[in-house]
This record gives sequence, structure tokens and C-alpha cells, in this order.
Amino acid sequence: MTHPVDLIEIWRGDMIECMHQGHAVVCDASGQIIDAWGDPETVIFPRSSCKMLQALPLVESGAADAFGLTEKQLALSCASHDGSYIHTEAVSAWIKDLGLAEPDFRCGPQVPGDKDVRDDLIRAGDQPCRIHNNCSGKHSGFLTLNKHLGAGTEYTQIDHPVQQACKTVFEEVTQETSPTYGIDGCSAPNFASTLHGLARSMAFFASAHTRSDTRSTAAARLAQAMMAYPEMVAGETRACTNLMRAMDSKVAVKTGAEGVFIAIIPEKQLGVALKITDGATRASEAAIAAILVKLGVLDASHPTAKSLMTPDIRNWDGLVTGRISPVSALI
Repeated sequence: MTHPVDLIEIWRGDMIECMHQGHAVVCDASGQIIDAWGDPETVIFPRSSCKMLQALPLVESGAADAFGLTEKQLALSCASHDGSYIHTEAVSAWIKDLGLAEPDFRCGPQVPGDKDVRDDLIRAGDQPCRIHNNCSGKHSGFLTLNKHLGAGTEYTQIDHPVQQACKTVFEEVTQETSPTYGIDGCSAPNFASTLHGLARSMAFFASAHTRSDTRSTAAARLAQAMMAYPEMVAGETRACTNLMRAMDSKVAVKTGAEGVFIAIIPEKQLGVALKITDGATRASEAAIAAILVKLGVLDASHPTAKSLMTPDIRNWDGLVTGRISPVSALI
């Protein structure tokens, strides 16, 4: 990570105890940078922040329409969900309609983030399965595309037609040749790009509604689905869901592991991408909230904005011991 800058301060009492550094980029519809912090050309793994790019071949190919996918399912294809019942029941119904079952997934079993579901599994003596994986919606999309293409079962392999379609879309929309890839937590390839390229791709999604070509139409449908069903993209209490609701479902946002966050802002045709170099979620959430406030799409006084951007830090006795705060350059 070359030349990161200070973005988020952690205060204890009247002293800064910790500083989170990173990079952030805002791009317009032409892909030009209109604001940046740190180095826009730093190369990152987008992780789950780019799931709408991975879902783009599903819609662009005609597979989504061929299998009659709903807007809610398109939102789920872009999700890092909590494994709540609204997610697992939707995934189960989706793959059943495909004539497939849980073993057809290539993502691993995962303990659900939803505590009620987790506790129900424990009480029942059951184990979490692949449907509980936070990426099972994305993998349902992969399986749908795979069935449409008539390809082999190992759809997460880098040379498989599904992943080659994802790679082609990723490189064309970021307007970069990806220098490498890593294997994500769900076993699918995750292609690297510069932060500028990632922000440029989000600006493509943000401006897609102004164009009528097949890819733009597909991108606009995915962004709209995320905004229409924020609870399917993450879950109750999660930053992505709460932020989209706080902005009246006019902006799509998506987190990624290791401190990545993106935003798609159709009204302003802007795309945002950021990376916290130490991977801290508290910092990426604070930074994206601050940038959204700065861009005029999130009200700084909204409870969600305050809870992410400037939350109090409390100890186990409930005493306020410090605070989280964006640096002045972000505000």
C-alpha cells in the first residue's frame, strides 16, 4: 500500500490513541477522479465490495431472465448476508428452482452471522451448511449462469467459463488488466485492481441508467435491486443495509473484507471506493459514512451516520472513554 494517508482517528480522553490510514477515490461518469485521498493507483483486492461486478454476467448474458430471477434475487446475488432466515430461505428456494441442492455450492459452510439462526442451529444440534455462507447468494448467481452456459460443476475454478466471464467483465468495466487474483473466503477468484479502477467501475454502475446498451441496462438493474432490497444485501443492524436505508435507498453501498467499501450514487453519477490499509471494519465504515456526508447524499445528523462516523467508544461499564472521528480532510 503506497503512501496511505490518515483517515480515521481513535480518541481516548483528549489524546489520539490510534490512527487508521488508507486510500479513497471518487470518480465521475467519465471515470475521472474528482476527489481522492492517498494513492488512487494502489492495487487492492476488492473482496466482496465488487459482487455487483461478479453478478453482471448473470444479467448481461440473459441467464437472469431465462430463469425468471426477481429483483430480490438480483440483490441477493450481490450480497454478503447474515445467514438470516430471509436469506437462507431465499437461497434454498432459488437453488431448488434450478434443480440443484446444497452440495452443488462450492462455497464452504459458515456459522451464520445472525445470532438467532446460530442459536437455533445449536439448540437443534445442527451444523451450519453452505447455504449459511454469506456468499451463498452470489454462488446462486454463479450456479444460475453456469446452468445457462451448460458448463461443468467446478464453477469456482479460474479457467471455468463462469469465472472467465467474471474476469472479462471485471477488466472491461474497471478499464484495467487485472495484475493478479486471489482466492476469496468463498473459494471464488477475486481479481485485483487499482482503487481508481474500482471507483471507475462503480461510477459505471452509477451512470448506467443514462445508457441503453445491454451491459449498462444490466448494471442499472443490479444497482436498483441493491437499493430496493438493502436487507437482502447484508442484514438487520449491518452497515450496508442501514446506510442504504438512511439514504432512502437512493445509493447502493457494499462492504468488502479487509477494510474495503464502495458506493454507487446514481443521482450524482458518482462512484466511490476506499481501502483502509490495516483492514479495520470500524475505520472503513466511518470513512464511507464521512465521504457520503461530504458528497451530500447522507445527512450527518441521521442516527446511522452518527453511529458509524462519530460513535462514542464505551467500556464494559457503559462509560464513554473515547470516540471515533474522521480526519478533517474527510469532513
